[in-house]
Amino acid sequence: MQYRAKIIKKRECSFYGIEPAAPNFTYSTENKIVVQQLINTLPPYGKIILYKLYIQDQTESEVARQLQMSQQAVNKWKRKMIQKLSQTANS
Repeated sequence: MQYRAKIIKKRECSFYGIEPAAPNFTYSTENKIVVQQLINTLPPYGKIILYKLYIQDQTESEVARQLQMSQQAVNKWKRKMIQKLSQTANS
């Protein structure tokens, strides 16, 4: 089971604590502001799930246990929130 969890964790596309390099400070700051504005458009539950998955680097099953929901529900929330972020960013 641990092997499967590791594979799933890798597929969740976390940064593993590595911050991508930015060409300069202004560009990096502008990106952070845009990302924060996009995240603020999400419902609170969606923010929590994405934060735990991508910032705290937890698996879907770990998040599901903490929030007392199924892993499938966490996956559904994650997909919906990423789709919403994508739609908001493209509009």
